[in-house]
Amino acid sequence: MSENHKPYPLVDTTEPNLLEDTFNYSLPPLIRFDGPVVEYIDGRPVEFDPAALKTRDIVITDTTFRDGQQARPPYTVDQMVRIYDLLAKLGGPNGVIRQTEFFLYTANDRKTLDRCRELGHKFPECTGWIQAVKGDFRLVKEAKLKESGMLTSCSDYHIFHKLKFKSRKACMDSYCEVVDAAFEAGVRLRCHLEDVTRADIDGFVLPFVERLMRMSEQVPEELSVKIRMCDTMGFGVSFPGVELPRSIPKLIYKFNREVGVPGDRLEWHGHNDFHKVHANGAAAWLYGCDAVNATLFGFGERTGNPPLEGAIFEYIALKGELCGINTEVITELAEYMRSIGLPIPDNYPFVGKAFNTTRAGIHAGGLRNDERIYNIFDTTELLGRPPRVALTDKSGADGVALWVNDFFGLKGDQRLSKFKMHKVARWVNDQYEKHGRMTAISDEELEQQVKELMPEYWEKYKGG
Repeated sequence: MSENHKPYPLVDTTEPNLLEDTFNYSLPPLIRFDGPVVEYIDGRPVEFDPAALKTRDIVITDTTFRDGQQARPPYTVDQMVRIYDLLAKLGGPNGVIRQTEFFLYTANDRKTLDRCRELGHKFPECTGWIQAVKGDFRLVKEAKLKESGMLTSCSDYHIFHKLKFKSRKACMDSYCEVVDAAFEAGVRLRCHLEDVTRADIDGFVLPFVERLMRMSEQVPEELSVKIRMCDTMGFGVSFPGVELPRSIPKLIYKFNREVGVPGDRLEWHGHNDFHKVHANGAAAWLYGCDAVNATLFGFGERTGNPPLEGAIFEYIALKGELCGINTEVITELAEYMRSIGLPIPDNYPFVGKAFNTTRAGIHAGGLRNDERIYNIFDTTELLGRPPRVALTDKSGADGVALWVNDFFGLKGDQRLSKFKMHKVARWVNDQYEKHGRMTAISDEELEQQVKELMPEYWEKYKGG
């Protein structure tokens, strides 16, 4: 037995402890901390204060119309205006979805920007995106934007092999010339540090960012440069003890503490090449980066970006309240995106057609007793999606009972026992045992069988 062993006597009770401080069914499960989290860099603590999350103005920024469009055929103007309008509705009056960004290169890009601004939404703020050349900056001025992202690739893979600079200094000087031009025009720039998790942090990234911070001291505060950390290949890691450049906590510490980038001017932009994209975005929030950049349903270049709807629920879980967010719009957005050809897998969290649908009889039995047993939160209230059951050979009588009761809209004591629908359950079972069926039973088929095999209940609840 371990020397640290201590006895754990049974706490007997006749009343369940459902841990409702964490698992409040009316919200996504809350993320609660029992103390500060610490790791170290050069002997100095790199930590975050969980209590500060309640008061920090952490936000979501959107790149559906920029990075999201690099993974699909272009949206039409009407489609982008519709999506933008729904994003504003989703983020709510507090601007939880604070900004979105647009390309500025085509007539359609500029027309979309104009039409979105005409809607009059305060949030998300419309911003642009350009490359670090003065010719592109002209587009920002013509669009009369207050802020634009600018691509400032920072790894030597990009500086030398893609951009063909002869030296790091030449690269940095070139970027800073465009920053100066932005200051003169009264435009705030957001420098996108492309490939930062594969860059020489001490040798190029920090000297460049420090120069940007010193340049920002010479202009009004509203023009101060923002920094977007771009995990372009998904190399970022949130685990304690990981070395730079891959450590997200240490990157943020360096920017915050060593070169003076405040959290409200720091943003995380990730990619999902190693299945870490959502966890990495959440880690960025925790360690002092106030903005996480995301796309609807994670749809972006290659493996995609942090899913915006995932960030929404993570935000609520960290804050402990809805903060004005209208979560039902997530379902509306998913339905619209499907209608214009965006593929969403059936098992995709929150919006897949089957994300809260069970096929297992034992799960259906649990749902029938108390939907909290097998439903992640009140999906009816938050997403307009009640839990459902798809009937197969694994569903059993419990699955049939759940489907029939939901079909009739019966609640509480009204709900019929599984014994009252044994004929329907027998019909379902026969489809597989006698006829060798290999697919789930459709709602239309079940409706017809209920009408034929349970006529008294059909007459009572459906009116004939």
